[in-house]
Amino acid sequence: MKEKLLKIAEEASSAIDAAGADLEALRIKYLGKKGELTAVLRGMGALSAEERPVIGQLANEVRAKIEAKIEAGREAARARELEAKLASEKIDVTVPGHKTPVGVMHPISLVQRQLEEIFLGMGYEIAEGPEVELDYYNFQALNIPEDHPARDTQDTFYITDNILLRSQTSPVQVRTMEQKKPPIKIISPGRVYRSDAVDATHSPLFHQLEGLVVDRGVTMGDLKGTLESFAKTMFGEDTRIRFRPHHFPFTEPSAEVDVSCFACGGKGCRLCKGEGWIEILGSGMVHPNVLKSCGIDPDEYSGFAFGMGVERIVMLKYHIDDMRYLYENDVRFLHQFK
Repeated sequence: MKEKLLKIAEEASSAIDAAGADLEALRIKYLGKKGELTAVLRGMGALSAEERPVIGQLANEVRAKIEAKIEAGREAARARELEAKLASEKIDVTVPGHKTPVGVMHPISLVQRQLEEIFLGMGYEIAEGPEVELDYYNFQALNIPEDHPARDTQDTFYITDNILLRSQTSPVQVRTMEQKKPPIKIISPGRVYRSDAVDATHSPLFHQLEGLVVDRGVTMGDLKGTLESFAKTMFGEDTRIRFRPHHFPFTEPSAEVDVSCFACGGKGCRLCKGEGWIEILGSGMVHPNVLKSCGIDPDEYSGFAFGMGVERIVMLKYHIDDMRYLYENDVRFLHQFK
């Protein structure tokens, strides 16, 4: 049996040296459950009590030698593989590199962040809400009756009779007033949806930023001062604003707000169509019915709200005459805002 063990050790050593990387089959052949070493050890029962410890020790030495030989062969194979890989993937560090193109912020995102920063600097908080909205928050709570034209299916994307894609971010104001009692001072930027045909000035998807302030003693003068400060920061210190009477169901009194043309200073040019003024947003004092529907006493509190289209501000600020440029993702156009 001793001779068999020594012969197995010698044969295994030679086979491993010649095998290269394919060593698993040799491990099974010599050390597996049905391997040659195991077969020899099964015959140890026929040995005398004096021979068993000697042969057992020799068998363990042979097993250890074969295992070490296999592991050394594996290490050598891994080293050869790594060396070949390094040789094939060699990099010439002296070769000039390729410049990775760097993207730029989209003009809508750029202007929206500028708007947010302006109002955050005035102490406003950013509030968000769902884009898939209930009819109650999009219309009813905003004092818009069931027969109002804005509810028509030609103006609004309805999912069911009671669920729709929000047509303004005003529902965020209602949700905020329900959850938080005055003082309230928020802006609500986000996407809105209206059933408009795509053209140079319309899109079924666009962005709004609305603001809301509710507290004791809030007046129309506070609204005017806020919007005047915004306009000067956004369009330049020489910018003036004017209010024109208007009607919104959720504010009373209501006003459209114009800014003096920042291209011509109010003298009249192509941008302002010769008028010297550019309409930028709608505003007004929050209607008492809206406050009541949110559980706020209109005899104790008052508030103002305003809203603007972000795309409109983008187009005015960068003199863009077609809204579709903002959505076509033409890199040549977008890189102008780098």
